[in-house]
Amino acid sequence: MPEVRVEKLLDSPELYLIRVDDDRIQYFEATWDIPEGITYNAYLMKLDGATVLFDLTKKEYTELFMDALKKLVDPAEITHVIIHHTEPDHTGALPAFLEANGYRATLIGTTFSKRFLEGFYGEKVTEKFHAIKDGEELEIGGKTFRFITVPWLHWPDTMITYVVEDRLIFSCDAGGGYSIPEEIDDGNEEAVQKYLPYVTKYIVTVIGHYHKYIVQNIKKLKGLGIVEEARMILPGHGLIWRKNPARIFEHYEAVGAGKTKEGKVLVVYDSMYGFVERRMEIVLDELRKLGMKPVVYRFTDKEAPAVSDILGEVPDSQALVIGASTFEAEIHPRIRYTLFEILDKANYEKPVLVVGAFGWGGVAGRKIETLISRSKFDHVDTIESRGMPLPEDEERLREAVRKLVNWIS
Repeated sequence: MPEVRVEKLLDSPELYLIRVDDDRIQYFEATWDIPEGITYNAYLMKLDGATVLFDLTKKEYTELFMDALKKLVDPAEITHVIIHHTEPDHTGALPAFLEANGYRATLIGTTFSKRFLEGFYGEKVTEKFHAIKDGEELEIGGKTFRFITVPWLHWPDTMITYVVEDRLIFSCDAGGGYSIPEEIDDGNEEAVQKYLPYVTKYIVTVIGHYHKYIVQNIKKLKGLGIVEEARMILPGHGLIWRKNPARIFEHYEAVGAGKTKEGKVLVVYDSMYGFVERRMEIVLDELRKLGMKPVVYRFTDKEAPAVSDILGEVPDSQALVIGASTFEAEIHPRIRYTLFEILDKANYEKPVLVVGAFGWGGVAGRKIETLISRSKFDHVDTIESRGMPLPEDEERLREAVRKLVNWIS
């Protein structure tokens, strides 16, 4: 059952978290399997002569959100609403809020945000809208609010807010992650370690198509000096970062750059009747003999892993092995979809070994090889043969694995 958590974060300035815990969602953006759920974080800051709301929540949780907000403040007293990113999981409650507010509040966001909000909710919501320029500063309630655009994290409208005097970064999707952490911040290391894999999964599935902009934008923020000096980073999903604020952006940067774990090899394959699986047993045996640490996802008649989980394993892998059956003169549909998403969301310069099996005609291996050749991935070899592998096939597979490992040594 979705719940809302309200927590006071600071006494001065008076700052609150309003966090909606969505345990009902199954597929983020109607695509990515997230049985772990997600949170939608909004923040309220009370200042002298001004009350500022940072983002809102998803439309279906409007009543839950508004009830929590009303316990903190009369909505009519809110003077400013900062829209960091217009995606409806952060703005869905905006029309209802503005009705309760009497349309008194000034909305602050990028020019793109204004355009998107009008498309989503009609022009009435932007009657009082201030479109910021990159780096612009506004004095609100005796505080200096600096607005910094970070386009393509993960829409062109995205920005962050830096409250200068208090060294607070409100970052919305940048710095977010999947799951519903029991904690609200990074004070518990065990909770952080449990949470970070969900951050990686979130980065790849949500921002992965634009992962080069992660590195560019974090470099931009570091250049401004605000990441190192930040007292707190407050994202739109998941944990707040105040014990070690820079840590979350360091993690984002590592994922964006594809920083690897020593020895990790991602192995993904389908096997309808055991022919590909027998080949992959040989591959896995050789990988382990060479000191590698394979992480395996398989599609069989008994299991079908979530592609979103597979995507989350790509950035820190040193290499990939893709195993596929030829299916109706094509790549097996499960592998084909997985591969398309890897090439779109997690396209890194990493070596790939392709392994295939077929009944009467081998096609999958060649088609995968063609797709990889058009990506940033490096094609190492393709080993494809009919039916169960023969002794000579086994030797070719082991030699190909050695070639793959030498590639990353």
